[in-house]
Amino acid sequence: MLIFETVIALLLAGALLAILAKRLQAPYPALLALAGTAGALVPGLPQITLDPELALALFVAPVLLDAAYDASPRDLKANWLPVTGLVLICVLCTAFAVAGVARWLEPGLPWAAAIALGAIVAPPDASAAAAVLRQLRPPHRVLVILEGESLLNDATALLLFRVAVGAAMGGAFSGWEVVPLLLLTCGGGALLGIAAARLWFRLQVSRQDIAIAVPIQFLGTFAVWLLAERLGVSAIITMVAYAMTIARFAPVRMSGRERIASYAVWEVAVFVLNVLAFILIGLQLRGILDRLDGGHWEEAVFALAACAVVILMRFAWVMGYAGVARLVMRKGERPSLKGGLVIAWCGMRGIVTLAAALALPEGFPYRDLILLTAFAVTLVTLVLQGMTLRWLLEWLGLPDDGGVEREVALARTATAKAALAALREAPPGRAVEVLEREYIARLKPAEGGGEDLAGLQRQAVAAQRRVLSDLRSRGTIGDDAFHVIEEEIDLLDITADPRIRDLRAQAEGA
Repeated sequence: MLIFETVIALLLAGALLAILAKRLQAPYPALLALAGTAGALVPGLPQITLDPELALALFVAPVLLDAAYDASPRDLKANWLPVTGLVLICVLCTAFAVAGVARWLEPGLPWAAAIALGAIVAPPDASAAAAVLRQLRPPHRVLVILEGESLLNDATALLLFRVAVGAAMGGAFSGWEVVPLLLLTCGGGALLGIAAARLWFRLQVSRQDIAIAVPIQFLGTFAVWLLAERLGVSAIITMVAYAMTIARFAPVRMSGRERIASYAVWEVAVFVLNVLAFILIGLQLRGILDRLDGGHWEEAVFALAACAVVILMRFAWVMGYAGVARLVMRKGERPSLKGGLVIAWCGMRGIVTLAAALALPEGFPYRDLILLTAFAVTLVTLVLQGMTLRWLLEWLGLPDDGGVEREVALARTATAKAALAALREAPPGRAVEVLEREYIARLKPAEGGGEDLAGLQRQAVAAQRRVLSDLRSRGTIGDDAFHVIEEEIDLLDITADPRIRDLRAQAEGA
């Protein structure tokens, strides 16, 4: 019962910290990392040990699918060179640099364990940075590069992690095995992900009952991850391919009601998993510190050295790439130095680093020191870089390029015209005339003129809500009828002109 009460209390604390982070316009994992550290110092809190084999599947699979579902293959293809550099070269250089420094500071640390530590702290969680950057509207290309990196760098790091862990636990390892292993695990993972996604849509799964459909989505996610693990292919690449393939087919196969409910559940699940990851590592810190010998000065120096290496290596690669690219690329394709500075500073570590550290098997050499270092790197990068990212972007003055807004206007115009064409093929009637006028009104603002349709829709929905609440309060209708009409009004609110959201956000901020 104590563990249950503790988890509930800490989840509530995580929610309050997320609200505070939004006000500060900082990534909420930064405050969660501080809360996890504080949790290790609170007397009386229980120590919880997670099954190492469960950590990656529980924490990484849903979070990765959620991020990969929204990825744009077109934009990733257009920026394949910087993304590939960050995913492969930067991750590997960081991992081996950390391993070298770790061996220098702790000569007794086996090379395999040092490389495992490097692999754990090498991949940044760029989604935390992207969450802050979206609020500040930087150039779209910066977001694409960061999101592409966050999808694929984990595959490189976790492949190296598994090889190093196997070697440290007594398995034989040859450097010549890396390339064929990489091709087999990544290529096989991509094929498995695509095949699993296509099979998913062939299965006759009930999509009418949301209470059944959404849990099945989670079960499918874990099933695909576990299948990839059993077959020995990259679960990360499998999940990315699975999510991106589903994203190509799902829009025409899912109803709006199912999609809205699904998005809401996934957003909550990702938040809860982030909170739990920081809580679990925080609750293990006291036991780790108790088991480590000495006054902890050596461990602190070791952890801070790893923090310095991961930050400096990222700066060296990103700014070096930007400098070379500006010399060899044509003028229109050159990366900006300001954009490079932002990407270099977006090296916050997050849930993948914590999950990989928790996945170290019991009895692994220097396991407690590696766990402590992984948490320290996550804490320092999230607080130092995450809390100052907004200031850096404002100081650099990077403007939004407006590319997404232009494409939104184009899509809004094209879809409204398609709706008008379909209506004009329907038998004439009063309902057709009403819908035609609505789509014409929606089309005119998209083309740069017309009335404020968003404001009118907001007023109409608000009036409906007031009348419905009044009917229930006077006893004219009961709660069953109230909830039916409430759902209809909610759907009108959701399907209203997207710019209503901007007006509501302005009203809330005023």
